Amino acid sequence: MSAGRASGLSALEVGALVAELAPLVVGAHMAELVALPPRDLVLYFKFDASSDARTLVRKLHLSADGDCPRLYLQSARQERPDAPAGPFFRRCAEELAGARLRRISQAGRDRIVLLEFEEAIRGERRTLVAELVGRHSNFVLLGPADKVLDVLVPPPGAAKSAPRLQLGAPWTPPPGSPRESAGEPGLAARLGPPPEGGEARADCAAPLSFLVQEVLGRAVAELASARARRDLMERVARKLERCESLVRGLEQRLAASSNADSVREDGEALKASMHLVQRGMDAVNVPDPFSPESRERRIELDPRRSARENVELVFERYKKLVRARETVERELELAREKLAGLRAIAAACEDAAGDAAALEERAIAQGLLERAQVTVEERERKAPEPRKPYKLFRGKNGAEIRVGRNASDNDDLTFHHSKGGDLWLHTADSSGSHVILVLDKGAEPDSEDLLDAAHLAAHFSPLRDATRVNVHVARRKEVHKPRGAKPGLVTLSGGKVLALRMQPERLRRLLDPARA
Repeated sequence: MSAGRASGLSALEVGALVAELAPLVVGAHMAELVALPPRDLVLYFKFDASSDARTLVRKLHLSADGDCPRLYLQSARQERPDAPAGPFFRRCAEELAGARLRRISQAGRDRIVLLEFEEAIRGERRTLVAELVGRHSNFVLLGPADKVLDVLVPPPGAAKSAPRLQLGAPWTPPPGSPRESAGEPGLAARLGPPPEGGEARADCAAPLSFLVQEVLGRAVAELASARARRDLMERVARKLERCESLVRGLEQRLAASSNADSVREDGEALKASMHLVQRGMDAVNVPDPFSPESRERRIELDPRRSARENVELVFERYKKLVRARETVERELELAREKLAGLRAIAAACEDAAGDAAALEERAIAQGLLERAQVTVEERERKAPEPRKPYKLFRGKNGAEIRVGRNASDNDDLTFHHSKGGDLWLHTADSSGSHVILVLDKGAEPDSEDLLDAAHLAAHFSPLRDATRVNVHVARRKEVHKPRGAKPGLVTLSGGKVLALRMQPERLRRLLDPARA
């Protein structure tokens, strides 16, 4: 398949891929999400070691690229991008970390794939929707009741009607009916045999997925390369136009400065005939010592100046023209060199095998181009923050409450992300997350913030549905880690037990993302 024929997947092909992928990834936990801005991501799925002699990791690649949206099981090695991920990718990585893929399905026989996760953040379900619908392809993250939590490409702000994808509103599929795909030859027939050298690898657990990776992936790479060359060519063309205009202007200035010798002769003639000049004259005819026929020379004067001042003025004009000629000659030489370099880069861009990135670096190194300006979206991207071993909540009166994510994170939170005077909380009668109520030095906890922290300790434990829960409360300095103890296990040398009566409304307030 050539770059010109690259296209996305039909609804029938999406269904075939989903059927092939489901038994290979369902039941696995998401170990990592690698963002490939602007519109690709790779989900790393890890199966429990107990199910195999070795830990099995599979990579699911999802692309919302407008030219060729697709999904496939990636066998190729994934290079880590240098660019920081955008806010949507960071949100997905945060919400889906460690979650188990419960189901992967096709929505309504359309080009839409639903990845349903359980055991996600706060124990809730999450769904990642891949709308692989051509140039309007998109990713959507859904929370409970299929409400939209985040969108990769938000709807335009100037839309006349209410956008389909509204944060907090239930997700609805894109408008329009799925295109009939009866009579299609099928994905394997459309894409043809795998590329040279790929026949053996095509006979694997996911042969259709392998074809998408190799054939469509190659076509997309060719499209991207052609687009990069075209974009570079347009930038070079703009530079060429400006450089050609500069050369023409410098040539005109050089021609004008060539009159310097004639101006010097004016000065010499005027100096020899100063007695003919009267103040108030705007011009004078003087004998021309440089003319074999002894003709007169007409010289413009400044009527406000004396004869001597007019002579000095003419010689100053001569010196200025000489200096300008030297400068213009140097500038013109440099401009012509730049013009030749730009023409060479433009010619190289015409070569379909040319590497646009290498050509751009060459042009930048030669001073022919500046680096392309980043888009607004790229400027607004922030470098991802390092992963923290806790989830962050705010108490009713503003205190920071940190809740450990898992057993090893509990230890990290307690012993590396808290101070001795902070309050430590944990359910007294079961396992659960360590909770830290952050306090200023020497401060006592606010009663409302303390109750909030205790509710979070109960919620992030097996006792979340109980009406009454006992919660250990101690200063962090009273919490100790026995040598060799398993992750999350600690002992206390002080503190008290708080008999907590659960208040559902308080818990709803704490868990409401809008109040985070």
